[in-house]
Amino acid sequence: MPGCLSIKRPRTLEKMTMEKLVAELKQIVSFKDSTDIGDIVLIVAKEPKMLLYALVTDIIRDSSRKDEWWHLSLTFLTVPPQEVTWTLRTAQMTGMEIFTMGGEERFIKAVNLVPSISKNPEPPSKREEKLFSTKASFLKRVK
Repeated sequence: MPGCLSIKRPRTLEKMTMEKLVAELKQIVSFKDSTDIGDIVLIVAKEPKMLLYALVTDIIRDSSRKDEWWHLSLTFLTVPPQEVTWTLRTAQMTGMEIFTMGGEERFIKAVNLVPSISKNPEPPSKREEKLFSTKASFLKRVK
C-alpha cells in the first residue's frame, strides 16, 4: 500500500532462542547494569509472545527465603496499565539471567534512558549561530 511502511523482520520469535533474542536486543537497546525503583525495564517473553516496557514501582526483600530474593513490583506500560509483583533473584531482575515462569522463558532488564553527554560537544552550525545571534529573538545562547 502506498504510504505504509513495511518492517522486515530477519527472524521471528518462534525460530529464535531466547539467548539469541536477548543478544540482539543488547545490540540495539542501552541497558543498565542495575535495577532500581523508578527504572523502566524491558520485559521479553516467548509464551505468551510479548516485548513490553514496565515501570519499577517497588523492590522489597523477601525475608522468608535464605537467598537474595526480591518482590519486584511493576506497572506494565500497557493500555490499561497493569500492576504485578514478581519474586525474582538479583541475577534475574538485573538481566544477568534468563529465567522461567510457568515453564516459559522470561528476561527483564532496566533500560538506560539517559542519553550519553558528550564531553566535547560539536560546535554550533552556521544556522544555529544565526538563530541565536539575531537581536529580535528572545532566545539567548548560554555558554
